[in-house]
Amino acid sequence: MSQGENPVTIRARIESKFPRGLVIRLIAYLFVGHLFAFFVYLLFVLGAGNQ
Repeated sequence: MSQGENPVTIRARIESKFPRGLVIRLIAYLFVGHLFAFFVYLLFVLGAGNQ
């Protein structure tokens, strides 16, 4: 990198590869997916406790 260049921020580098909406949807799907997995796990734990 030469002296005249501005350092590229991480956010700008990510947005150049992926659109912003895609990143937001990916984070939302990961969060909702983990929340659903926790709910299913909780159902199994509570169901096993009733036997």
